[in-house]
Amino acid sequence: MHDIITIRGTVGSDPRVYRSPSGVTVTTFRVASNHRVRDRESGEWSDGTTNWFTVSAFRALGDNAAKSLRKGQRVVVQGRLKIRDWTAGDKHGTSVDLEADTVGHDLAYGTADYVRVYTGLPTGLGDDETVAAGDAEGDVASGSEGADPEAGTAGDWGALGGAEDGADVLAAVFGDVVELADERAEPVAVG
Repeated sequence: MHDIITIRGTVGSDPRVYRSPSGVTVTTFRVASNHRVRDRESGEWSDGTTNWFTVSAFRALGDNAAKSLRKGQRVVVQGRLKIRDWTAGDKHGTSVDLEADTVGHDLAYGTADYVRVYTGLPTGLGDDETVAAGDAEGDVASGSEGADPEAGTAGDWGALGGAEDGADVLAAVFGDVVELADERAEPVAVG
């Protein structure tokens, strides 16, 4: 049995990306979580105890965390708590690890710009087909039935360019994701 917890805190280290021998992406980073304490007599606030967690995110979550997170950013992480004892030479300690199921920026402290990442072409997309809102798995088309694909209405991919073969739409959507991925952390081989 694993304990599921949610923490709010500050990213304490830039994410590090590893690849297992089987090709699984693992991204790790540290999170400092503390709470503010108010002294009832003086009315002043101070920092309470800081708890440090080593967060591990696997596969797509790990890829996205590496591309999105930086040291100093506020985050919310939910996952499985794992406490382990360690020994390194004559030193002993306890590590508090969190295997993440969900990671996101804490919007109480800033804003975020969500970009959906597509790992491949939407199902059934051929050379002569165009992509419309709602065609990719998980997308929801809202009020776009019967709409002019060149009109650029909300939720309509025609707003991205409207080429007849859809190539510029795919380039606009997938190209941005590729560029973003190229700007971020490089994987480190594990071996």
